[in-house]
Amino acid sequence: MEDLIAGVDEVGRGPLAGPVIAGAVILDPKHKIEGLADSKLLTAKRREYLVSKIKEYASAWSIGRAEVEEIDRINILQASLLAMQRAVLALTVLPSLVLVDGNRCPKLNCPSQAIIKGDQKIAEISAASILAKVYRDAEMCSLDTVYPDYGFAKHKGYGTAQHLQALKERGPLPIHRRSFAPVAQFFSLLNLGK
Repeated sequence: MEDLIAGVDEVGRGPLAGPVIAGAVILDPKHKIEGLADSKLLTAKRREYLVSKIKEYASAWSIGRAEVEEIDRINILQASLLAMQRAVLALTVLPSLVLVDGNRCPKLNCPSQAIIKGDQKIAEISAASILAKVYRDAEMCSLDTVYPDYGFAKHKGYGTAQHLQALKERGPLPIHRRSFAPVAQFFSLLNLGK
């Protein structure tokens, strides 16, 4: 029986708003996908193209997430691990090994190994990184239509000057992470607490 290796990666640890999203991918060795790389090194157009290939040719793929409320309750590291755990559990095929980008593995019911800069070295992790990035970016763009004054389509929730200015002028939203210092100060100003 062939080894079923799943790659797992998350995106969205740094932003001030929105969920943290993880992707899990088991590639099919019979269908090699050319051009897989760290999602941060690819253009949005290239990532979209690769996601269509991942969905078409991978043996299995899935998305896991942790919501803003969970991030605020358990912290961003634990929420990232939770999103990765959920992504692996959502796979339709049980992997024999899970390779995780970074230096920590989520709790899983199968063997796992953390690989620093794995999204640059391991095709399965690159694929998971791309899948998660495209999924999260699309979600932040749809949140931009709900909250058009904050610029989410442009900065995807990261703490850019534009985003901080919008926070200052309009205040925090339900999708903002209250536990993150730049947001917490605005909740304090509004006397809403954490």
